[in-house]
Amino acid sequence: MTITKRVLSTPARLCTWVFGATLLATAAVGAQAQAAYPAKPIRLIVPFPPGGGTDMIARSVAQKITEKTSWNIVVDNRPGAGGNLGVDAAAKSMPDGYTLVMGQTSNLAINPALYKKLPYDPLKDLVPVALVSSSPILMVSGAGTSFKSMAEVLKLAKAKPDVITVGYSGNGTVAHLAVTQVEQATGIKLRHIPYKGIAQAITDLSGGQIDLFVGSIPSLIGQVRNEKLHPLMVTSKQRSGQLPSTPTMSESGSQNFEAITWFGILTPAGTPDAVVQKLNTAINAALAEPDVAEKLRSEGGDVLGGSTKDFGQLLQAEVPRWAKIVKDSGASLN
Repeated sequence: MTITKRVLSTPARLCTWVFGATLLATAAVGAQAQAAYPAKPIRLIVPFPPGGGTDMIARSVAQKITEKTSWNIVVDNRPGAGGNLGVDAAAKSMPDGYTLVMGQTSNLAINPALYKKLPYDPLKDLVPVALVSSSPILMVSGAGTSFKSMAEVLKLAKAKPDVITVGYSGNGTVAHLAVTQVEQATGIKLRHIPYKGIAQAITDLSGGQIDLFVGSIPSLIGQVRNEKLHPLMVTSKQRSGQLPSTPTMSESGSQNFEAITWFGILTPAGTPDAVVQKLNTAINAALAEPDVAEKLRSEGGDVLGGSTKDFGQLLQAEVPRWAKIVKDSGASLN
């Protein structure tokens, strides 16, 4: 076989050189930009209102990262549609590392099966950065109500279906599906009252407008400790270290019951790997600080952290698991 050498003309050689130099320059600028990251404030979207468990976790981590690195992280609350509005805003942002979102079980693993038309795909449109924490769900009653145990709730609910009212923040959240799982496991029927956020729900619970509320431990434990709310049960298989006297749902009448909400930070797909890894390192360093870890634990959460791969594997497993729970519950939203 004869190999023929092709000799480029001078103009062609010049064009080739210019094109190659441009590629090298572009790569150098990109590498320099990543090395200088962050060069401006980073926005951390929280897809729920201020004051809730997701907001508290996000602000604790953001503040510690700022203290350790001098980065400027601004928390941006974008509530609505069960967390979908905030996550969608993050997914459609520039993939430059300057927009993050605090995702959780509901808007990343549950909503893809719950909503007929979800504006984002959590497995394609977002890149996992780092897991932050996890927490079981807690059912509480108002301190002035007659319900002091889950047994009392089950007894009355079986005798009078669709009379006891239960609130939770948003349709399709872990709390919502935890309630439906309780109903299916025990054969009871509760009257569901979804809220946009926790503040109004707790006001209504304290005032007797609703009988029960279901939410994350971080969002409720402060008022439980102040004896403004009475804990009835947690949805983990093991009792919470912060609420050791509160029984699990398995202890209250349903075996093999578990509903855990986890929290993690993500960024738009296409964000440079070097930036993602830099963010992962900063988040893990913040979570390793004793005061942050203690704060999350004191609020009823378990510190997670780990690699981007760890978070990605969790997402891959949780999406189909919750899809089955959604299907079995019959829940669906437009």
